[in-house]
Amino acid sequence: MTQTSPAHPALDDRIAGSLIGAAVGDALGGPVEGYTPEQIAERHGGPVRGVVGPWHGDDWRTARPIAPYHKGDGHVTDDTLMTHALIRVYVRVRDHLDAHDIADHLVPDLISTPRWIPELEAEALPLQRIFLAEKWLVARLHYGHHDPREAGSGNIVNCGAAMYMAPVGLVNAANPEAAYAEALDIAGAHQSSYGREAAGVLAAAVAAACLPGATPSSVVDTVLGLAKDGTRAAIEAVALEAARHTDPEAAIGALRTAVAPFDTVGPDYRAPSLAARRPSRVHSVEELPIALGMLLAGDGDYRRTVLGAVNYGRDCDSIATMAGAVAGALRGEEAVPREWAKRVAGASRLDLRAPAVELASVAREVFARDGERRRAHEAAFAGLTADDEDDAR
Repeated sequence: MTQTSPAHPALDDRIAGSLIGAAVGDALGGPVEGYTPEQIAERHGGPVRGVVGPWHGDDWRTARPIAPYHKGDGHVTDDTLMTHALIRVYVRVRDHLDAHDIADHLVPDLISTPRWIPELEAEALPLQRIFLAEKWLVARLHYGHHDPREAGSGNIVNCGAAMYMAPVGLVNAANPEAAYAEALDIAGAHQSSYGREAAGVLAAAVAAACLPGATPSSVVDTVLGLAKDGTRAAIEAVALEAARHTDPEAAIGALRTAVAPFDTVGPDYRAPSLAARRPSRVHSVEELPIALGMLLAGDGDYRRTVLGAVNYGRDCDSIATMAGAVAGALRGEEAVPREWAKRVAGASRLDLRAPAVELASVAREVFARDGERRRAHEAAFAGLTADDEDDAR
């Protein structure tokens, strides 16, 4: 049963809702990632309505192209592993982050500390689970010693950075402009082009969802004021179509049609086009606009928004991660179905609330430090303009 969320969730509630909501969306989307809506409905006898098992059942260890990952049964994927890794960097630094912090803290975390990896059902280094586009961080920063601010250049352009940027929006809660700028800096170590842009916009969307009185429409309007190039155009096209629908699942085909001109992967997700994932000013990752479209069509309701994202198929674990992060920030922890959160936490052997508690503490410290920095700047500027005030008198 879905819990009723408070009308105006407080900061801690929004942070918990966003992070738990992202993890649950990730786990729900994982077992059907890469398939079409029609294939998903055929496999499950209709749309997915909650946690489901692996696509290939007990043959998950050997079935291609999924092996050797146990996707399903409430297991989170690399989206959540990377999100939690970024939170650990915030907990260590306890301030705003930049690309150098990714090199100094995130990369060592990925390659030096074994953790429980749900999809492997084993203790392993996170490096052994993350996708090649994320392993790029290790290759470029640890082995290649590239400038962290530019290390993302040359990587395939995908949603790999955007999928774990929710913590940036939460540390910058209610300040989407700052979230956008910080995420762009951080993502420079990982991505370029519209992949990096998507990271900035996702962080801004989460920060905008934390504003008191925020709505799905206000979130999208805010990010449209920040997004650039093809990313902005794709969000506009999807949002325009989403506004015609009140059922996210019924909108799946129309939203795919709206985003298709901006997507480089092509109609077959498992067989990308030759132009796939290359830098461009006119294209966009598919996942971010669709996540925002589902938010609009679902009117911010967590369950409807995330199930729309899951049943969309294609890269639906990342779509549901992003949609869940924004919907959870908008409505708070109680918006996330408790039975889903409990199942995912137990199956993944993760405490989903602990990272939220830690990040909320960091967010408060960073806000206080930002206040001190603002007051110092105001005092310095007043000193610089004192003569102007004297002349005016």
